[in-house]
Amino acid sequence: MKLTSQSIQEGQPIAGEFAFAVPDASNHVALSSNRNPHLAWSDVPAGTQSFVVVCHDPDVPSKGDDVNQEGRTVPADLPRVDFYHWLLLDIPAATTEIQAGSQADGVVARGKSGPAAPHGLRHGINDYTGWFAGDAQMGGQYFGYDGPCPPWNDSIVHRYIFTVYALATPSLQVEGELNGANVKAALAKAQVLGQASITGTYSLNTSL
Repeated sequence: MKLTSQSIQEGQPIAGEFAFAVPDASNHVALSSNRNPHLAWSDVPAGTQSFVVVCHDPDVPSKGDDVNQEGRTVPADLPRVDFYHWLLLDIPAATTEIQAGSQADGVVARGKSGPAAPHGLRHGINDYTGWFAGDAQMGGQYFGYDGPCPPWNDSIVHRYIFTVYALATPSLQVEGELNGANVKAALAKAQVLGQASITGTYSLNTSL
C-alpha cells in the first residue's frame, strides 16, 4: 500500500490549520482550525473489506511535571509514550481518500460526539479525553480527530504518524472502549492485509 497526502509531506512540519493549537506570542498557544488532513491510499491488497485510520504521537512526555510550566523545559531524555489523535474505523473498501476538513473542522470544547462519524464511519475516542479530564471548560469525551498540541516548552519536535490499515473484515471488532489501546489490540488480532504510513512533525516551541 501507499499513503499520500495533499496536507502533509513526509518528515515535514504540519501546517497550523491541521493542529489543535498554534504558537501565540502572548499566551504561548492559541486554538487553531483543527481540521483533519487529506489522506489518500493506493495499491490496496486484494480481499480488502474495510480500512482503519490511526494517528498517534509517540513523543508525548511520560511525566507531566514540567509540561507547559513557566521557567521549565521538558527534557529530551524523558521517556516518551503514545498519544492517540485519531481513530477512524469501518471505512468502506471502495473509499480510498479522506478530504481535508471532512471529519474535523474546528475545536469543540468537551469533544465532538461519537462514535458515529460522517458518511457512516465510526470514530474512536482520542487521548484529549484524558488530557482534559477534570477541566471545567474542556473536560469530556473527545471522539474523532483532534490535531497536534505538544507542550510549548518541550525540547523536542513531535512526530505525528498517520497509518492506514487494510482489513479482511468489514468492521474492526474492538473489546471495551473505543480508545487507542483497545483499537491497537484489536488490530493485533485482526487480519490486516496491508498498511501504509506518513509522518509529519509539529512543535509549539518557537525556539526549535
